[in-house]
Formats: sequence, structure tokens, C-alpha cells
Amino acid sequence: MRRKPRIPPSPLPQREGVDPVRVKLPQGGGWGTVRDHLVARLAAGDGVVDGMLDAGLIVGADGRPVERDTAYVPGMFVWFHRELPDEERVPFALDVVYRDEHIVVADKPHFLATTPRGSHVAETVLARLRRDLRIPALGAAHRLDRLTAGLVLFTVRPEERGAYQSLFRDKRVHKEYEAVAAYDPEVALPRTVRSRIVKERGILAAREVAGEPNAVSRIELTEHRDGRGRYRLLPRTGQTHQLRVHMNASGLPILGDPLYPVVTDPVPAGDFRRPLQLLARVLEFTDPVTGHEHRFLSERALTAWSAYEDWVQ
Repeated sequence: MRRKPRIPPSPLPQREGVDPVRVKLPQGGGWGTVRDHLVARLAAGDGVVDGMLDAGLIVGADGRPVERDTAYVPGMFVWFHRELPDEERVPFALDVVYRDEHIVVADKPHFLATTPRGSHVAETVLARLRRDLRIPALGAAHRLDRLTAGLVLFTVRPEERGAYQSLFRDKRVHKEYEAVAAYDPEVALPRTVRSRIVKERGILAAREVAGEPNAVSRIELTEHRDGRGRYRLLPRTGQTHQLRVHMNASGLPILGDPLYPVVTDPVPAGDFRRPLQLLARVLEFTDPVTGHEHRFLSERALTAWSAYEDWVQ
């Protein structure tokens, strides 16, 4: 069996809990210098790469700055820190519900992304926890949508991350979600929804298409009042936006959803009103490293149920 090439450790420390960007120079391409490749690959503005090189901000595996005339070597790694975007701070507490030498379980608020992506970098659960807990090697075992609140599992040791990620891949995690949506007595519940969901890159909303189902969700009504229902959702698969798509397809779009049934205009930065009423309430699994039986429960409340007048303002 051919061994996977070893990736050298980063010579740069994290910044604000965010890892530096790592670039591996590919085979071929005809570039004479590292600089030529980075200019073509990064598509940065005129002079940006040259400015970073001149400032010593791009380094090789030995930590030494890459020069403008450094020769291109296929397979070589270089690192640099991207310019952090000007992010609006999410003004809600991030709670740690459990921590040991192997895992951290966080109860995240609405609007906070799980991991750095796009315009959300330092204002993410992962970056915050790395800073607050001083665990630079912390990694995410899975993700929640930025607009969804609730429980997320992180791993402390990089060499153990695969074992915990496999729990989700192999469907060995019991997950329960809670949602608030309109109450419709004509919708027969409980029900199990099966469909094929596709999410295309660059398109905000996922959609159901004909074909073999790849998404299965059970929807249960736990109580209702004043035209609103409180729902228990049990996903058996993990497609993007699965619960939101299946609730909408059932005629019960989740309150506060900006994508289903219709894509709405983006809200201004700093507008944290009317969060999506979806919460990852329960996370239960057998620890693949210690063998312990874990069951975690979010203490968050969905405000469209507990304080509708406050949510609807």
C-alpha cells in the first residue's frame, strides 16, 4: 500500500484561533517561481502577493520567508495568514457543556458558524473555543448550520479526530432536534419523510429531486398552542439543510428560515432578530476512544415558543 505523503507541521502559529493557509505546489504547470504560481492561484489584487513576499509573510516549511525568486518545486508547502475579514461579533454566549482530555461539547448560539468559512473566520465556534480554552489543536467532528443553535462535538487530539468523525459518517450518533413552525392539523404526524436532496455549489437553497432517497427524517409534534407547533425532529441521514427541507416539504416551514419556502434578501450585518427556530437538542453516542456512554442536552430555548412576542419584534 502506498503511504500518504507526510504533511509538515505549520511553521506559523494560529492567529485569533485561526490556522494559517497551507498551499501545496502541484506537479507540472510550468511555473518558474513560487511567486508566479501564487499570483496565478490566489487571484489576489495587483501587487498583493508581491507585497506579502516582500514583507516576509509567506514562509516555507522551515519558517523562512519565501523570496520573489524562490524556485518552484513541485510538492513544496508554503504557509501564510489570510487577512481576517471585518466581522460583526455574534453577541451571544458560547457554552461548554462537557470537556475531557478527548472531546469538548459546545452549545452554540444561533448566527455563529461552526468552523471558519467565507466571511466567518474568527467569529466561529472553533476559533472562539481555541482561544477561550487554549486548545490550538481543537478540531470539529461535525458541523451545524450557522443559523442553527445547539450541540456540536469537537476533538482535542488530532490523531483521534477520525474516530469521532466516523461516528457521524457511520450513523452511530443519536441526534434529536427541536423546531418551531406553524401548527396545521391537516398535516398527519408523526411521519417519516424520505427524499433525494441535492445542494449545488453557489446556490443557497437545497432542493428535492427525483431519484433514490438519500435523506430520511422523522417529524413528531410534541405540543401546540396559538397556531404554533413544537416539533421533535430525528434525522437518520445528514444531508445539507435536510430538516429544513423536509419540514418545508411537509407544509411546515420552520419559523425564521430565510431559505425555505423562499430565499429572502440578506439581513444587514449585526441584525440578530428572529433567529431560525431550529435547535440541536440531544447528542448521544458511545465514545469510540473511552467507551463511555454520552448523552448531552442543550439548555437553550427557542424563543418563538418560549417568548414569541420577543422573537417576532
